[in-house]
Amino acid sequence: MKLRALDFVWLLLLAATARHAPKLVEDLIPKQLSLAVFAKVLQGLLTERIPVRNLRGILEALAEHAPRTNDPQALLIAVRQALSRQIVAALGQSTTADLPVFTLSAPLEQLLQDGLQHTNAVLEPGLADQIQSALHQHVQQQDAVGEPTVLLVPGTLRPLLARFTRQTIPGLHVLAYDEVPDSKRIRMVASVG
Repeated sequence: MKLRALDFVWLLLLAATARHAPKLVEDLIPKQLSLAVFAKVLQGLLTERIPVRNLRGILEALAEHAPRTNDPQALLIAVRQALSRQIVAALGQSTTADLPVFTLSAPLEQLLQDGLQHTNAVLEPGLADQIQSALHQHVQQQDAVGEPTVLLVPGTLRPLLARFTRQTIPGLHVLAYDEVPDSKRIRMVASVG
């Protein structure tokens, strides 16, 4: 097996965590989860600007879900849910402040959900541009008042919308409904549609 340079980084992180939680690491990798799948989950977190410094929490979430699936995307969703407090805290929100959120209008959400069900469905360029423009405008408004811009969507749409906006609207944070901690109050700012 040929290891890439990045694999050594993952191994070093695992070794460091194994000093504090040896059984957790030993029971998870490679017994339940391959290093490749573990690396894909960590890369997914980093791509979405989620720090991996809470490696123990990440490993605990993986240990909980690895017996049911080895799909990196499904595991990434599980880890994001487990790290929900950290993700929301990284938005600069105190534990007492409401989380300002935008949602999709019901018709737009339904259109996107229907598009996901059809493998050949592609979002019309005009509609994609309109969505992007509206989201960019919301980011500017939220920046003006010093608040984060959070688009709150169903879990099925979150990965799609995060990829869609990652490069063009870097100030936008796309969260799934189940990634907001139960203790966090949300404040609806507007609907995009």
